Amino acid sequence: MSASRPRRVAVLVLDGAKPLDVGIPAQVFTTRASMPYEVRVCGAAPGPVTGGDGLSYHVAHGLAALAWADLVFLPGYRFPDRDTPPPAVLAALVAARERGARLAAISTGAFALAATGLLDGRRATTHWHYTRALAERYPRVRVDPNVLFVDEGGVLTSAGAASGIDLCLHILRGDLGVAAANHAARRLVAAPYRSGGQAQYVPRSVPEPLGERFAATREWALHRLGEPLGLDVLARHAAVSPRTFSRRFAEDTGYTPMQWVLRARVDRARELLERSGRGVEQIAAEVGLGTGANLRLHFQRVLGTSPSEYRRTFAGGE
Repeated sequence: MSASRPRRVAVLVLDGAKPLDVGIPAQVFTTRASMPYEVRVCGAAPGPVTGGDGLSYHVAHGLAALAWADLVFLPGYRFPDRDTPPPAVLAALVAARERGARLAAISTGAFALAATGLLDGRRATTHWHYTRALAERYPRVRVDPNVLFVDEGGVLTSAGAASGIDLCLHILRGDLGVAAANHAARRLVAAPYRSGGQAQYVPRSVPEPLGERFAATREWALHRLGEPLGLDVLARHAAVSPRTFSRRFAEDTGYTPMQWVLRARVDRARELLERSGRGVEQIAAEVGLGTGANLRLHFQRVLGTSPSEYRRTFAGGE
């Protein structure tokens, strides 16, 4: 892709499309001077599309937008376990992926993506109400019901509508860096990084009184990343035993406490690399990773790059 042109985003509106699922990527990747994206909303053909929840749409573009786009969003739609998109739509999605475009499904849009075969053998998620149906209808897809989104490289899936925001912010972090994603989150009045899995939203027969307490501990830890944050320290703040904290934390977030702390430290280091002139050693100490060598090690493991290369990419050099 040429660095001089905006990244091209297509939002594919299928029959029965859910309004929030359509609106989230259209708004996050809105065409504006501060965002290097151009958005086109499209359908199987230009013209009216019957939506879900009492709304309908009039789209300006047809499937040619998928041949144009670098990133294609598939919003969720009604009756995904019953209805399959037309063959022309599926073929256009496959062609877009073969050309190198990323395909990102929100909620039940995962069914349309699965129908292409592009999720075969890959992890994916969808709204918790439909995870079993997705697994039964497409048994070659490795359905994970306990996450907000899954990034398998060129194909991405997310859970319910609100997790579409999490997915979009994740894509922004990869495209433009942490600072730009955080700016977009503030504009949306959304959490920049919501670490919980969607299992916390599945109805339970027994109330879960620890959820808010654990969320408060995560928020507390984010303001103390430069301090020792071992399991005992976190459990003490949450006023539970380390064993209970570790088990419940993993259920809520999909990470062990120490995995979560490491990712939070790496994300904070990313932001400092983008927005400050601090050296690697200083940043490593500030975010609690100790030394520059340790920071480089974790950057390579988590992001597949070095701090200096990351800074060159997202902050224009040292």
